[in-house]
Amino acid sequence: MSAVEIDPRAAKAARGSSPQPSKAKRARRWRERAEIVGFTAPALIVFVLFVFVPIGYAVVLSLFDGTPTSPIRNFVGFQNFTEIFTTGRGETLGQPWFWNAVRNNFLIAAMSLLLQGPIAIGVALLLNRKMKFRGFFRLMIFVPYVLSEVITGVIFSLMLSPQGALNDWLTRLGFEQFANFQWLMDTSAAPADAGIFAILGSRTFWAVFAILTWKYVGLAIILFLAGLSGVPEELNEAAAIDGASWWQIQRKITIPLLGPTIRIWAFLSLIGSFQLFDMVWILTGQQPGRTGLHTMATFMVDQGMNRNRVGFGSAIAIVLFVITLIVALLYQRFILSRDLGKES
Repeated sequence: MSAVEIDPRAAKAARGSSPQPSKAKRARRWRERAEIVGFTAPALIVFVLFVFVPIGYAVVLSLFDGTPTSPIRNFVGFQNFTEIFTTGRGETLGQPWFWNAVRNNFLIAAMSLLLQGPIAIGVALLLNRKMKFRGFFRLMIFVPYVLSEVITGVIFSLMLSPQGALNDWLTRLGFEQFANFQWLMDTSAAPADAGIFAILGSRTFWAVFAILTWKYVGLAIILFLAGLSGVPEELNEAAAIDGASWWQIQRKITIPLLGPTIRIWAFLSLIGSFQLFDMVWILTGQQPGRTGLHTMATFMVDQGMNRNRVGFGSAIAIVLFVITLIVALLYQRFILSRDLGKES
């Protein structure tokens, strides 16, 4: 039987030939790409204009010693950043150091996790049980979060003023020492060298923190209620059949399964604590320095606008951005990694 001779050029052409996409397929691919660009381009443009452009502009302003009317003048290089990392204080003696403001932000974040978290989990576990008017209670708990920060700040500023409703009620009940009591103007923590115990001993700090808790704990409760809805009821029933008490079921089953929701809430609480501005600014009468309760954001506005130091305020904004970014990346790397399916 003789071997069949095959032309090498014909075999190579046969191997190299592949069906070319038709004009209709190429047109569909280009149409799909155009749709992707058309849907994403507006969002990308808005994101660039309102995120990257302001960040870049703040970096430029931080290199100058400008004023609100003339922000780009007197190039000083990194002198504003040098002031932050050395003296860290404003021009007027008695203004808190920038790192005191950083400490206040971290203190508020820690207190939010330690106090607001357990309160929110406890209320969510209570509202997750069958009871009358459960929907009404859920609605009323979430209402404070819907109110704007400005409205909330103004309401409580009036209530806690020396001649406000709270002092009036306490005086009518016989507590005469609360007549003209200063809830929001405790100056014991105002000195620049005031330590953390001075802040924790300030009634203004606890008044502000109580208002912040009233305002934002509703979001945590709603998030935890949403997480509780995903806990299989069969697990609770099986544990109850095995003789576990209600508290044992919550501690051993419900709360561990609520872990992803708790970690997400903690992340939102941390970022929100670093961005805290309007509530502290309004409650302290736009003078948080008098009570030692400056946050990074209030210190930035105070230096940049009230003291006409736009360059220094912009440098503070850059440092605030970097601190928040580092905390967010570290939190995602070491805490949220288990929820994102990555190895820690």
